[in-house]
Amino acid sequence: MIDAMLGELSQFHETHGFYVQGVSIEVAMLPEGWEGRTIQVKSEDGTKGNIGYCLESHDLAASKLAAYRDKDRDFIRVLLIEGMIDVEILLYRVDLLPVTDEIKEQSINWIKRTAKDL
Repeated sequence: MIDAMLGELSQFHETHGFYVQGVSIEVAMLPEGWEGRTIQVKSEDGTKGNIGYCLESHDLAASKLAAYRDKDRDFIRVLLIEGMIDVEILLYRVDLLPVTDEIKEQSINWIKRTAKDL
């Protein structure tokens, strides 16, 4: 339902220039403690009284680094450029991911290189 209403190529995407992807929580690699950092989204008009829970930006970025796709790294680079995430917090969150040390090291090295280039 989220993908149909807010996803890529939807009317929402056309109108606002970005889209939303619904992902099963079982699929996502999320840092320890992410549940307590979710951001509650609710408005009578926009959500019709329903409550949405969105990942905190550093948790989202860490999760995307675990996947390590080009499009995800591009997204994180923009978050860094726009000041929407902090390098030190992101490094900490990557360390909390339930992934191998190799994936953590790859992600940490990318963050440090990218932050230095910016």
